[in-house]
Amino acid sequence: MHLAYPAVLAVLLFCVGLYGVLARRNAILVLMSVELMLNAVNLNLVAFDVWLRDTLHAGQALTLFTIAVAAAEIGIGLAIVLLVYRNRGSSDVDKLTDLAERSAEDEQAHPQSQQQAEAAA
Repeated sequence: MHLAYPAVLAVLLFCVGLYGVLARRNAILVLMSVELMLNAVNLNLVAFDVWLRDTLHAGQALTLFTIAVAAAEIGIGLAIVLLVYRNRGSSDVDKLTDLAERSAEDEQAHPQSQQQAEAAA
């Protein structure tokens, strides 16, 4: 098997996933883009496993482990996204600033948001 074809396809998949992570604001689309990137890695693992003719098939075993981790990640990530959507009404990643540190200028410009945060805690 020629290694260039799956390697080029994996690079294209990874680039599309990277663009999706960097350019999208919807959290579900970001999770889908991360899955594309993981699939590109899985494709490389299997292609190199076949190309090297590994008798232990370590690349395929590692691919199965990666698929299991990705399934757990998408389950927990989707639960978090649904919870955020239920509380906020939007899954826009740019609007999720609850855990962000505020600068002194932000606190002076929006003092009521600080009081609301203290009241909620």
